[in-house]
Amino acid sequence: MDNYSLDHSSKCCVVEVHSVLEETAVSPAKQSRLGGILNNGENKPFIIVASDLVPTLESKWGVKLIIKNTFLGKALENCRYLHPVDGKECPVVIGGDYITTESGTGLVHTAPGHGQEDYITGLKYGLPILSPVDDNGNFTEEAGEFSGLNVLGDGNTAVVKYLDGKMLLIVEEPYKHKYAYDWRTKKPTIFRATEQWFASVDGFRQAVMDAINTVNWVPPQAENRISAMIANRSDWCISRQRTWGVPIPVFYHVDTKEPLITGETILHIQGIISKKGTDAWWHMSTEDLLPEKYRSNASKYQKGSDTMDVWFDSGSSWAAVLGKREGLTLPADLYLEGSDQHRGWFQSSLLTSIATTGKPPYSCVVTHGFVLDEKGLKMSKSVGNVVDPEIIISGGSTKDGPGYGADVLRLWVSSVDFTGDVLIGTQILRQMSDIYRKLRGTLRYLLSNLHDWKPGYSIAYDDLPKIDQHALFQLENVVKNVKDGYDNYQFYKIFQILQRFAIVDLSNFYFDVAKDRLYVGGSASFTRRSCQTVLAAHLLLIVRMIAPILPHLAEDAWQNVPFERVAENGFVAGSVFELRWLDQNERWLSMPAPDVDFWGSILELRSEVNKVLEVARGGKLIGSSLEAKLYLHTSDSATSSRLQQMCKAVHEADSLHRIFITSQVEILSCIDEVAQSIEHHGSYTNQANIEIWIGIVRADGRKCERCWNYSPMVGMFAHHSTLCRRCCTVVGDGQPLQAAAQV
Repeated sequence: MDNYSLDHSSKCCVVEVHSVLEETAVSPAKQSRLGGILNNGENKPFIIVASDLVPTLESKWGVKLIIKNTFLGKALENCRYLHPVDGKECPVVIGGDYITTESGTGLVHTAPGHGQEDYITGLKYGLPILSPVDDNGNFTEEAGEFSGLNVLGDGNTAVVKYLDGKMLLIVEEPYKHKYAYDWRTKKPTIFRATEQWFASVDGFRQAVMDAINTVNWVPPQAENRISAMIANRSDWCISRQRTWGVPIPVFYHVDTKEPLITGETILHIQGIISKKGTDAWWHMSTEDLLPEKYRSNASKYQKGSDTMDVWFDSGSSWAAVLGKREGLTLPADLYLEGSDQHRGWFQSSLLTSIATTGKPPYSCVVTHGFVLDEKGLKMSKSVGNVVDPEIIISGGSTKDGPGYGADVLRLWVSSVDFTGDVLIGTQILRQMSDIYRKLRGTLRYLLSNLHDWKPGYSIAYDDLPKIDQHALFQLENVVKNVKDGYDNYQFYKIFQILQRFAIVDLSNFYFDVAKDRLYVGGSASFTRRSCQTVLAAHLLLIVRMIAPILPHLAEDAWQNVPFERVAENGFVAGSVFELRWLDQNERWLSMPAPDVDFWGSILELRSEVNKVLEVARGGKLIGSSLEAKLYLHTSDSATSSRLQQMCKAVHEADSLHRIFITSQVEILSCIDEVAQSIEHHGSYTNQANIEIWIGIVRADGRKCERCWNYSPMVGMFAHHSTLCRRCCTVVGDGQPLQAAAQV
């Protein structure tokens, strides 16, 4: 049954179609149709339209419209008119916000059997829910002479031709379909009102809302999204009309169409399906599927052909997994899926679990976005912008680029905020590959410099140089922050922390400074053993931190650890994944705040010193930084005192010239004439608002051919005239020349 609806507050008017304007740009066919309508009888036709559309209709139709009367749309409510095809009386109804004056005449066709808004309007007025379209998209017998015609094909043409022949069509114009399109066929979807099975949510909606509050939602806004969906849901349509899927085990009486579904029939079919699978419903006869007491009347029943909504099917997976497998219990630790599953799997799982157990099926839900190409476009086979994970891992043709391996792909996943849509492409993967190589380089540095180390060589924390204690302080802070990142599923923060730690804090500073201790200080020296103690701690913790993201790299490093592994939990881990996350080391975190701040200022100062060294290098004063002597001055007495102490540090590793990788460092009490004559200098103000002056000159003494440091002591030793005191001691002879001693 067709009806017409309009907005109750819109202003309508009765217009007289006065004449066809031949000078307008209206097609001859349209002019002929309008002319035929005007000449059909003695009186000119009257039409009801929205007042706002009169000028538009005059222009589009090529006619002169004379307004005879104006009134509000609600005045037409429940007025009757004759259906243009079957002649039945139909009422005019008031629709909702979906009625606009953007196109048409202001009065819209209403079909309660073919649209959500129309269906709601039909319920309001008690209109019949007619849906004369079959499963193939063809008109049924209810459509009369149009029966069998395809709705989107010949059917449209036949209806237009019929109306035109009856002089009931004023204008025909193309209209862009606004309903959803099928993503496979690219054709508009036909909505139909059909008989379905529903599960009521009303009875336990509040229990579901309460359960939502007990779940950890990542990201947090996901809770608001699913709450809004549940709060407004009263029923759940659990049936589908498909030729595949899990059947709904219902029988229907052949004559009355009454359903037969009881506890007895369900249990009987359950027993059959548990042995033969769901296909038994389609292959077995109705008589065999019915329990014994119904078989004598099997001819009066037929099997239903509806299938279960796939969300009801997948939404009960918690029962099959958590309820049937040993060691697993309700709720699951985690549900992970895309953001579209708030109306799908997340919701159906929650509804089925609350309805049957009173508990949510999960304690945490993590929602991710979707992967787009490098330009931010949705991936599509037809467009050709799909990024294939297999090609990323294993490689493909020349244009596809090299195979990066699974770890690079996993590293990319960790680098993005997965809670929103993310981009991937050739350039992004190339950057990830570079970062991966730097992380791998960090592990190679650690492994290679621990080749001769044993756990028994460890230096006690309190005996370590301050630079080593600060390195362990930084390491433990990184471990703490990484653990927080894992606990909160913030993998992109882990990526950022590890990238900065491995590339900046380690490679650019500690590893750079440590080379002198590791390569020059003597294989069994304290300074080397203390450095190796720190490196071993870094290795054992870094492999733990990267293992969930870079499992292959972590396992590769673990299998190549050169020293004997200490037993944990009563056994030696044969795999990195047998390691446990170590408890927080409070001792390493106990460095006093003033010391932490001071070391922060030292690292800041080192960066500024490197800038002045680069200027001196550009001025051809020096080549290597070891050719330089560094002068520092500050008017802040506390800072000056601390710098003086570091020049005379107990542990050579804490000395400023080792930290700045220069041969000498001198702290000036004032900027005298000599300092003012230094060509290469600079100054800066640190974060504590303390100004520090920096000057660079050539280092004193000669170059030690072993460590490359410059020292006045080079050439003063009997058997090693080209070595400094430290290198002579390392190679076994530190006695000075007699002549030099007298001088």
